[in-house]
Amino acid sequence: MVKLIRTPQRVPVPGGKVIDEYVGRVSTGTDGVSVARMKAPPGWDEPAQTPQFDEVTLVLAGRLVVEHDDTRTEVAAGEAVLTPAGQTVRYVAGSDGAEYVAVCVPAFAPELAGRED
Repeated sequence: MVKLIRTPQRVPVPGGKVIDEYVGRVSTGTDGVSVARMKAPPGWDEPAQTPQFDEVTLVLAGRLVVEHDDTRTEVAAGEAVLTPAGQTVRYVAGSDGAEYVAVCVPAFAPELAGRED
């Protein structure tokens, strides 16, 4: 059945980042894929994580830095990055912040994120 999603589910997170999930475990009960639009303020960062899902991140505005393998990959607006499951990564918003869409397969779940807090 086709399902129109007019209003995403807001997922509360600390640090001023906004996550609006359109498809996924929280919003639609979907565990195969999640799609969320995120907005991170300038300088926002999160702990390193080794997720159990592949993630495609498409930057819509600003810049996102992905730290991995002792290097940094800068992802500008209009660019995307693929991080495979099992890869340790850390996301940091650029000086102007970042707005981006994240697609995770299987769907994001906190217990699958592998955060190193």
